[in-house]
Amino acid sequence: MVRFLHLPSPAPEEWPQDLWQELRAAASLYWLGQPDRSFEALHRQGLPLQKVSGEVPDGATVLLPAPGRGPLEDAVWVVDRLLGPGGCPWDQQQTHASLRRHLLEEAYEVIEAIDAEDWDKLREELGDLLMQPLMHAQMEKLQGRFDIHDVANDLVDKLVRRHPHVFGDREVADAEEVLRNWDSIKQREKGGAPESILAGVPKAMAALLRAYEVSKRAARVGFEWPDLESVFDKLREEERELREAVASGLESEVVAEVGDLLFTVVNIARWVGVDPENALRQMLDRFTARFQEMERQAGKPLVELTPQEWDELWNRSKRDLAQGR
Repeated sequence: MVRFLHLPSPAPEEWPQDLWQELRAAASLYWLGQPDRSFEALHRQGLPLQKVSGEVPDGATVLLPAPGRGPLEDAVWVVDRLLGPGGCPWDQQQTHASLRRHLLEEAYEVIEAIDAEDWDKLREELGDLLMQPLMHAQMEKLQGRFDIHDVANDLVDKLVRRHPHVFGDREVADAEEVLRNWDSIKQREKGGAPESILAGVPKAMAALLRAYEVSKRAARVGFEWPDLESVFDKLREEERELREAVASGLESEVVAEVGDLLFTVVNIARWVGVDPENALRQMLDRFTARFQEMERQAGKPLVELTPQEWDELWNRSKRDLAQGR
């Protein structure tokens, strides 16, 4: 396996002797990134250093130059200060579990900014989201298990390994082949029995997103309808089975058939290239805007509206919003 080694920030002449001994003992050394002062110092020491330009052999050590201190390091320092002695009482009371809700909220706010194409808001929300992994990693650092630098190192290691078409000599035809390679490399990394193609889909994921991801992964390995019309046939079949379940009066059957119907609709969305989560979110935005417009125009409590008044208000609200009134 390839080993990744982050070089320390001080100048090479200040590196500890055990680091130099480790570098000299390495079977082969590779440099990832642009040559800098450390790269030149290693060459002056006569170490057999090569730039990463193709596939890196097993057993090699890939050197990662130390970045200069910047805003990201400052953010790590701030979180360290918040959770450390004399820090913030609220932050110090948090746990992985208590932050779960905040992680979801921040992720949804990022999505909302993207949907609104509000790039200033996106910048702000990405910062709020970044706070979450920094907090979780710092909590683990305090327990002596790992820190944010370990997280980043693992990420770099994984991305390099799983992109041999970028960091190695492998060629790919398209994005689909990239995904197949990713899954294949991931299975080799796990060792032992092949991992299920669906194993990496979190059960805690929102159900619609999870359905879409499960559908994509199953189709990727060949579990797929032959054409779109076959999926529509399946939709009609599921509708019929749902009607039969409703007629039976068995709640468990109704729940199962509603799930089957929804999953089939997700597959139709996948076939036509539509993100079902995004499509449903946009529909809810339209419905909310129209309903609020009806509330504005009603002139009386909504519970007093007749079915005909509901229809008239709905159609008028839809028309007025379309015309920008």
